[in-house]
Amino acid sequence: MSDTISILGYNVFTGTSTLVSDKVGGDAYFGADDGLHTLMIDLDSFIGSIKIQASIVKTPTDDDWFNAEIAGTTFAVDTTGKVGTSVAINLDYTSAETSIKTYNTVGNFVWIRASISNWTAGIIKRIEINR
Repeated sequence: MSDTISILGYNVFTGTSTLVSDKVGGDAYFGADDGLHTLMIDLDSFIGSIKIQASIVKTPTDDDWFNAEIAGTTFAVDTTGKVGTSVAINLDYTSAETSIKTYNTVGNFVWIRASISNWTAGIIKRIEINR
């Protein structure tokens, strides 16, 4: 199964610095086992921090969520010549960011959501996931 769904739709900064999206089903919710989730984040003059959170519990409480590692599209070569991608937990934007970027996160997640913090300006046009 492969489909693209919205985690978070169009949101304009209104003075509230935090926002948590509704949860959406991840691969494990549908019984898939490859665990690959590709994210697309579309921002306009956004200043703040974005985390992608996941849960492996069917009925999660606040304590059942953890921050998923997000692999970016920046590549680096280590001293052995191995090529790897950068991995982050937070996507921090301290100056106005206008972009559309893609990231991957891998895990047999039942649920996935977006968590926004330190939001001081701008627009989140959309955060989508392909699972």
